[in-house]
Amino acid sequence: MTENIEKETALIEAILYMEGDPLDEGAIARISGLSKETVKSALDNLSERYNDVDCALELTRIGGGIVISVKREYWDNLKERYGKKSEGKISRAAMETLAIVAYSQPITRPEIEKIRGVPADNMIRLLLEKSLVREVGKKDIPGRPVMYGTTKEFLKIYRLNSIAELPKLGESDIEKFELEGEKY
Repeated sequence: MTENIEKETALIEAILYMEGDPLDEGAIARISGLSKETVKSALDNLSERYNDVDCALELTRIGGGIVISVKREYWDNLKERYGKKSEGKISRAAMETLAIVAYSQPITRPEIEKIRGVPADNMIRLLLEKSLVREVGKKDIPGRPVMYGTTKEFLKIYRLNSIAELPKLGESDIEKFELEGEKY
């Protein structure tokens, strides 16, 4: 690590630790009072430090921001105890609904119900309360139903930088997400 940026790196580490939520480089610069270039150098140094095999932490990009997180190799052992605090338990029905929204967004309640085959009001309400889905607009059809999509909280909980990082669906899974001949 470069000697002359050690204090700045420590400051950035403290900010990321205290905030907890992902921050982009611009936000880190505003909070720290440092230039974006200094922030980038400090983040590079911090990332280099965390790349050490003896370190259990890493910098992770989630939803366009940066957060300090536990390396995946350690998280697999710890998530049963610590993951429940942020993930919260949701039912299988809620998880199915969340998966439909994640892979098919933007999607309306009637479209979710056609895919699942059961009413989705309660599941959508639960996912809205947990900030895993949000209203993203209205579909331009008669009745203008609300369309839903996932949130930054969803990305954070499932450790994704963007929706593009969702696991790819297999052929049999893709068929489950077909709706009246349309693929989502």
